Amino acid sequence: MSTEDLGSADEARSGARLEADHPEIGYEAARAELGDVVRRLESGGQTLEESLALWQRGEELADICERWLSGATARLNAVIAAHERGSGAARPDESTAANRSQT
Repeated sequence: MSTEDLGSADEARSGARLEADHPEIGYEAARAELGDVVRRLESGGQTLEESLALWQRGEELADICERWLSGATARLNAVIAAHERGSGAARPDESTAANRSQT
């Protein structure tokens, strides 16, 4: 596996490209289905094979939810960082204006 392949895998896992990772299901749908899977597992009555299949689907859904949440966190962090950079840029201008008025 090349370094490029590793970078692509990291990007996919980070949730940076959510639409490309799982365009077929959104966060809310995955969360709702995961809730159904948990209820079915908790209620019992399934065969071992059915329980294992439900567990596997639950893991897949949890991964999808985690990617969506990671992507949302990354987007929020980017907005916060951009806002802080913008606020930081305004501060030197304000201090420069204050220095000019004192001279």
